[in-house]
Amino acid sequence: MIEVVLRAVRVDVNSATPLLLLEEVGGVRVLPIFIGAPEAAAIAYALQQLDTPRPMTHDLLHDVIEILGGKLFAVEITEIRDGSFIAQLRLIVNGNERLVSARPSDAIAVALRSGAPILVNDDVMENEGREMSLDEVDEEEDDDDEDDEPNEAALIEELRSFLDTISPEDFK
Repeated sequence: MIEVVLRAVRVDVNSATPLLLLEEVGGVRVLPIFIGAPEAAAIAYALQQLDTPRPMTHDLLHDVIEILGGKLFAVEITEIRDGSFIAQLRLIVNGNERLVSARPSDAIAVALRSGAPILVNDDVMENEGREMSLDEVDEEEDDDDEDDEPNEAALIEELRSFLDTISPEDFK
C-alpha cells in the first residue's frame, strides 16, 4: 500500500465534475478520482474545518465509530471494479480489525475527520496514477497569496456555484 495525501479538490472543466487529487507521499504520482458534488462539499467542509448546525453524515459516522469504542485505523483504496474505485475503512474495534466497504469519497471524508491515513493499493497507483507536479499548479494559484485560505474559500465558492447549477436529472 502507498500512502497518499489529499492534495486538492477540483472541478474538472470538461465535465463539470468534482475531482480528488491524491498525491503519493514522497513520490510524484497523483491519483485522480472523480466524485459526486455532495461528497466534494463534505470533503471541502472537512478541509475548512467548518462547523455545521447538525452533524453531516460523515461527521455522524466518525462519531458513531468513536462512541462504539472503535478507531479508524486507515482508509484504503483497494481496486477498480467495473470502472469504479473501491475503498474500505480499516477499523479497530475492541482490539479486532474490521473492514467496511465504502466509496473512496466517503472514506476520505471520514478519514479527514479522524486524521486516519489514506492508502492506495500498489497496482491501483501503478495503473491509474499520473506523474505530475501539483506544486506548479499550486504556485500559479498562490502567486499573490501567502496562505491557502483564499484558495480554500474559492474552492468552497466554486463547489457552491456548481451545486446551484445541477439538478437530480444530472445524476441519471
